[in-house]
Amino acid sequence: MLVIVAPGQGSQTPGFLAPWLEEPAFANRIEWLSAVAQVDLVHYGTEADADTIRDTAIAQPLLVASGLVAAVALFPQPADAFNTVAAVAGHSVGEITAAAGARVITAEQAMVFVRERGRAMAQASSTTPTGMTAVLGGDTEHVLQVLEKHGLTPANVNGAGQIVAAGTLAQLDALKEDPPEGARLRPLQVAGAFHTHHMAPAVETLRNYASAMTTRDPRTRLLSNRDGHVVHDGRDVLNRIVEQVSNPVRWDLCQTTMSDLGITGLLEVPPAGTLSGLARRALPGIETFALKTPDQLDDARKFVEKHGDPSPMTDSPTWRLVVAPMKGTFKAASLKAGSQLSPGDLVGSVNSLRDSQDVHANHGGTVLEWLVEDGDPVAPGQPLVRLHPEAVAS
Repeated sequence: MLVIVAPGQGSQTPGFLAPWLEEPAFANRIEWLSAVAQVDLVHYGTEADADTIRDTAIAQPLLVASGLVAAVALFPQPADAFNTVAAVAGHSVGEITAAAGARVITAEQAMVFVRERGRAMAQASSTTPTGMTAVLGGDTEHVLQVLEKHGLTPANVNGAGQIVAAGTLAQLDALKEDPPEGARLRPLQVAGAFHTHHMAPAVETLRNYASAMTTRDPRTRLLSNRDGHVVHDGRDVLNRIVEQVSNPVRWDLCQTTMSDLGITGLLEVPPAGTLSGLARRALPGIETFALKTPDQLDDARKFVEKHGDPSPMTDSPTWRLVVAPMKGTFKAASLKAGSQLSPGDLVGSVNSLRDSQDVHANHGGTVLEWLVEDGDPVAPGQPLVRLHPEAVAS
């Protein structure tokens, strides 16, 4: 089974787009997305230095555009992707890349939204000098205790012994003087304390933009940074992306879901390397592919062919399915074939050792058939019940 992942801010490096722009089709698409985002992505991806592309308002559109265009190069016919990709996920701003790849929003919507996200987060960052530092190694509980002592937020919990601390520069300086035992510190090339309360003003701005955007349900499993759950409602996907700006990224839980799914291959789109590195440490036994340059595309296609396995959502219209958000045991509500559901009605719950999640029929409809039985074990994204979108006359 194949998962495609998109990296977040801090993964960009000077000139990383240069080899891609030698491909005319890629260059044309980047120029189009530059026009949509009103950001000169060609310049920033080839000529700008590290300090320039560290700017949030530049880095975020650059990351989303490069990931989207590389995905199109990998899958010239996007429909082919849904026949091979079992799941998609993105780290932080990479969630926008994943959402567009899963067809929740269009590429153009993604570029406008990420432009405004970058601007809003940059403005929020300018209020107070803040930053982020990766804490590598050490005992997890001890690391979290030290961060709490210094008033820092564990903004990214990435698994594999990596937690990213975020807060004011003064708080990060205090951490540098008093680090967790057995841990190494690495300041990140970002311009603010993302995924913390410092970003609250940006959330309000983005919530207004999101309310005006149209969405579709994902065409494949989409894993959320909030809790690692599979999210199958397009509006919920977008709302989660908005709220995630001021809440921690739980990439560790996304990787747990990948393990639950039985993922065998993980392919990371440009600028690749960070997430595939985390996967090699957190998900032993899976193969990874970091797509960095276009001369790797043939090998990347072979990797996709080797691991490709379609999501079960592709076989039926997605708006007729209610799916499991996570791995666990399904407890069905008292519903029979022919039962009519209003939007938001309870279908059942999925229960595991670590969590319990109610499952709702977000769009309502009439129960046509149950695809699992009460008490069955279910996998993330597994269809539970098929609904007709309209009430069926008896």
